[in-house]
Amino acid sequence: MRKTLIIGATSAIAQATARLFAEAGDALFLVARDTDKLNATAEDLTVRGASTVQTATLDVLDYDRHQSVIDSAIEALDGLDLILIAHGTLPDQTTCEQSFELTKKEFEINALSTISLLTHSANHFEQKGHGTIAVISSVAGDRGRQSNYVYGTAKGAVTIFLQGLRNRLYKSGVNVLTIKPGFVDTPMTSSFEKGIMWAKPESVALDISNAIARNKNTRYTPWIWSPIMRIIRAIPESIFKRLSL
Repeated sequence: MRKTLIIGATSAIAQATARLFAEAGDALFLVARDTDKLNATAEDLTVRGASTVQTATLDVLDYDRHQSVIDSAIEALDGLDLILIAHGTLPDQTTCEQSFELTKKEFEINALSTISLLTHSANHFEQKGHGTIAVISSVAGDRGRQSNYVYGTAKGAVTIFLQGLRNRLYKSGVNVLTIKPGFVDTPMTSSFEKGIMWAKPESVALDISNAIARNKNTRYTPWIWSPIMRIIRAIPESIFKRLSL
């Protein structure tokens, strides 16, 4: 029985992934900000087969509670094998351009809060000597684009932090997985016009579950984003800066 902590458990991708974990019989500890959504998610996962489901509320910007929430999960589950960090927001780029305070808040939600949680959880897994840390980053972090560079900067910081953490924890037998979704049809992207490149949370969840099982380092989801981003990263800056992306 795997013991799993999910932070940002009420997000669409996290919920879809948690359903797969529940069907596999995981013991789950769910963390999110909205109590009502959290309780509804817990009830659903219990019905789906989770061996146990426990919860805690957390505003991810309350840094002082990060360690205690992780400790609560470890105590409640009698250990920890997997942590999935899945919280985040999608800021309005144009508004952020006019407000450093908003830019700072979005960077804290999408980068610094994740880095704080990773720092605490990494120390636990390193001492334990095995386990998996999985984090939802984004293809947006692969290169800065005018349409979403505030969000991309935050996700890029998370991606680089995870690279260093993976390098550090490898010798301890701990796997660190960076998950890079492309366009996903979720409530967070409800205002966007959808097209052929948009994935459903359920397909992304299956990719995440498979990547965890196979101890992958990085998983683009859907897979097509891997060659797409390879091409985008290869475009010379002298050309890239002229593009409307």
